[in-house]
Amino acid sequence: MLSLARPLAFIDLETTGINLSTDRIVEIAIVKMLTDGTKTVKRKLINPGMPIPAVTTAVHGITDEMVKDAPTFKAVANEIKQFLDNTDLAGYNSNRFDIPMLMEEFLRSGIELDMKNRKLVDVQKVFHLMEQRTLSAAYKFYCEKDLTDAHSAEADATATLEILVAQVQRYPNLGNTIDDILKFTGDDMIVDFARRFIMDGKGVEIFNFGKYKGRSVAEVLKMEPQYYDWMMKGDFPLHTKQKLTEILNRTLLKKG
Repeated sequence: MLSLARPLAFIDLETTGINLSTDRIVEIAIVKMLTDGTKTVKRKLINPGMPIPAVTTAVHGITDEMVKDAPTFKAVANEIKQFLDNTDLAGYNSNRFDIPMLMEEFLRSGIELDMKNRKLVDVQKVFHLMEQRTLSAAYKFYCEKDLTDAHSAEADATATLEILVAQVQRYPNLGNTIDDILKFTGDDMIVDFARRFIMDGKGVEIFNFGKYKGRSVAEVLKMEPQYYDWMMKGDFPLHTKQKLTEILNRTLLKKG
């Protein structure tokens, strides 16, 4: 069985689209597995404060009418933050979408979710390393069940939890602790969730895009301070801008 040092919260979001800067959450489901194996669920429809595109409604089935009386994310942000207290986080493609999107919503609400000591498990990465398929196929493959409510946030989050438990049982070399799984998947240390910055082998933040890709962020900011202004004015996620500012402030302190 999956061995947990602390609760593991499986997160799934349905959104207005996939742009971290401009799109918003319309449904959130969190299935929290406690250390004794029991589960508790929190699910909410969210009013995104913007129209839901028809092409997106066609995927998850959530309409403007369904969320018009729902709370905004800001109204429930504290409740969600408390539900996630003292948990590690998991999901399906969560490190590249669900968690970054959730962080943006928290930051827009003026609330910071402390991520420093959290472990992030992306079940999709285990699956892709082992079998190379989609969430519905993963559920069929590992759990021998059909995912009949795909793109319902709670159904997807619950299916992801069941898949990880089945993966632990199926692959002895995966291990059964969160540390084991992260070591297996080889997830890099996250700087910002949009991965505009990553850590190099020496633990230095480097650019992961653009003309300075592979260069130290701190060194570039020293050499070309206006690059900071360009990024802060640009269409980058709030979390990216927050981390850029932290690196700049740390760099200035070292200079002083």
